[in-house]
Amino acid sequence: MTTPAQIDLWRSSPTEHARLEFKEAKTNFSLDKLYEYCVAIANEGGGHLVLGVADKPPRTVVGSEAFQNPAKTVEQVLTKIGFHIEIEVVDHPAGRVVVVAIPGRPRGTAYNLDGRYLMRSGEALVSMTEDRLRAIFDEGKPDWLEEISRWGLSAQEVVDTLDTQTFFELLKLPFPSSQDAIVDKLVAERLIDIRSDGYSVRRLGAITIARRLVDFPDVARKAPRVVVYDGPSKLKTRLDQTGTGGYAVRFKGLVRFVMTQLPQNEVVEDAIRNAVKLVPEEAVRELVANALIHQDFTISGTSVMFEIYSNRVEFSNPGSPIVEPNRFIDGYQSRNERLADLMRRMGICEEKGSGIDRVIQAAEMFQLPAPQFRAEHNRTSVVLTGLKPFDDMDREERVRACYQHAGLKRVMHDFMTNQSLRERFKLPDAKGATVSQIITATVEAGLVKADESVGSSLKLRRYLPYWA
Repeated sequence: MTTPAQIDLWRSSPTEHARLEFKEAKTNFSLDKLYEYCVAIANEGGGHLVLGVADKPPRTVVGSEAFQNPAKTVEQVLTKIGFHIEIEVVDHPAGRVVVVAIPGRPRGTAYNLDGRYLMRSGEALVSMTEDRLRAIFDEGKPDWLEEISRWGLSAQEVVDTLDTQTFFELLKLPFPSSQDAIVDKLVAERLIDIRSDGYSVRRLGAITIARRLVDFPDVARKAPRVVVYDGPSKLKTRLDQTGTGGYAVRFKGLVRFVMTQLPQNEVVEDAIRNAVKLVPEEAVRELVANALIHQDFTISGTSVMFEIYSNRVEFSNPGSPIVEPNRFIDGYQSRNERLADLMRRMGICEEKGSGIDRVIQAAEMFQLPAPQFRAEHNRTSVVLTGLKPFDDMDREERVRACYQHAGLKRVMHDFMTNQSLRERFKLPDAKGATVSQIITATVEAGLVKADESVGSSLKLRRYLPYWA
């Protein structure tokens, strides 16, 4: 039984989330909208829809007259969407509150409403991506990375095909003195298994520490490609090279190779002309790691790609993003948890969502346009553009930079101000009005908002990303 105290506890939650939604619904609430929320919240694991409470802090209880016959509404929902919910009326001191308890979907199943598989995205209800649906329907099936790539190997063949020396170095462990100890560690890490016919190598072991990916035909197609073009378009390809070894043991070499292929720009500082790479190595390293780790391995016929143009670099991987691109800066969810964990322990990634923060921070430090994060059909890409003067940036680039600056400030427990954005663009104080126009455009785009806690003073005004 839900009590008024429980309602007040929910109201104190810092934000709504996938399992908790507030609606004022003072006089009524659309039955069709109830169907939609039931499907979306069930698909996100179940939760509660609370009617009669304002959805903005401080979430005042306003009372609701919706669903005067809860039993009938429960029956209508069951008939329409095929699963049972519970509706409870709570007599809160401030008014009538209606609590709709929605169960989570069964494993491997997604609910739909008239053919639409719904989920929550911020404050909106949207259709699930093909990538998300595939992940749900694949629940309970063996993880692609955990399946066997090769089997029937001797201990010597395991050592010959896997770069065990680099494996131990990356984990900062002393290299064992015996072959048995090497194999035991690989078994303990679940990279290989012991079978009646010898040792088998899991795909995770092959994709991370193979000496040569071609020795594992079912993972060889997952080797990353580096493509270099002459000019800003794909018209003329200068180089197209595919990686040869496991992601972990060849990671440093891959980043180094990408850096050697980048164009150089001349920058004048203190009257001295210096040659610098198109984009900084720190950003390249983070984006290479992200693309490798967060790809969807179940999509065939495609691979991770790093495409280098004269003015930009594009990093892309198979699979639509799990996290909305605008939330890359503050959100983190790994598609391949075991791969991410292993790469983290090897010092290749941090697995705490700070990689994109570092990329945006590097772009600001080197005065690059804001990175562009794109969700495409079965593919996720990040575009990092070389140095571009502020006057050459278009409106979209300026707004994107403003939003990302606000997001970066937020994850650093700070706020964006007119001054901080001017410093991001390296503009003088005299350009304050220009920066104000950029902030206004970003507010109008719904990407940032003013911090209301400091009042309406223009002098003290500071800004937050829309999700803060």
